Amino acid sequence: SKLSLHYLRSESFFCTNGHLMCAGCFIHLLADARLKEEQATCPNCRCEISKSLCCRNLAVEKAVSELPSDCSYCLKQFPRSSLDHHQTEECQDRLTQCKYKRIGCPWQGPFHELCAHEVDCCHPSKTGIELMGILDEMDQSHRRELQLYNSIFSLLSFEKIGFTEVQFRPYRTDDFITRLYYETPRFTVLNQTWVLKARVNDSERNPNLSCKRTLSFQLILKSKVNSALECSFLLLKGPYDDVKIKPVIQHHVFSNDANETEYAPLPISDSVECNKLLAAKNINLRLFIFQIQK
Repeated sequence: SKLSLHYLRSESFFCTNGHLMCAGCFIHLLADARLKEEQATCPNCRCEISKSLCCRNLAVEKAVSELPSDCSYCLKQFPRSSLDHHQTEECQDRLTQCKYKRIGCPWQGPFHELCAHEVDCCHPSKTGIELMGILDEMDQSHRRELQLYNSIFSLLSFEKIGFTEVQFRPYRTDDFITRLYYETPRFTVLNQTWVLKARVNDSERNPNLSCKRTLSFQLILKSKVNSALECSFLLLKGPYDDVKIKPVIQHHVFSNDANETEYAPLPISDSVECNKLLAAKNINLRLFIFQIQK
């Protein structure tokens, strides 16, 4: 069988018949099977594959780590085990940035040109007024990043806060062409009953044909309430998963007539992270709900 040596850096898996797959291909096969409601199979022998049926092949991983690989910058060959160190620390052609980047220099180039550029860089000689303008733009960007965390700290001071671990389980719609969606069992937070739902690529007909994959979710209040319930909420990664989620605060005023939020993007970094979630048996996250009191 063929092994994706170009992508294999750490993990490889083999099916029950011994055919090898790199971690990226393995996860992609599991994710595609979930989207198509099929059993994932080995691309060589078509036997069933899953995280429980397939094992790491440590011998292959060790052997591959010693194979030569081309540096992305200088194109010289190095053992895979030392390639990362060469590309980040030693390669004279590696991409680098000017040390005056912090005061606005946009230069990027090969490391061997760095010293010559920094000697001629115009940013150290800019006037105070010019530098103040550059620094003001950088401060605005930094303030936007801090705003989210300040908002979270503010929410943590609320009187009524609830959180719980939630498990999204996969289901299929009853349409003629079924679509994958996820739903959690009912859970109780802040003395109310809730459900979370999630969908792939906003219920696109054939997300398995798309290279770009996303998940979006909505929060649904199942309890009946006597008055409007204004809440902020956010999803974070659970304690036992390694999915990369950037926290985003959502806001909704729940009532008996408006008990569902709009679908919001699950803030994962890219399609690779999405495939990891789709390949898993369930998606485990942590939900925080903050009740806003007038």
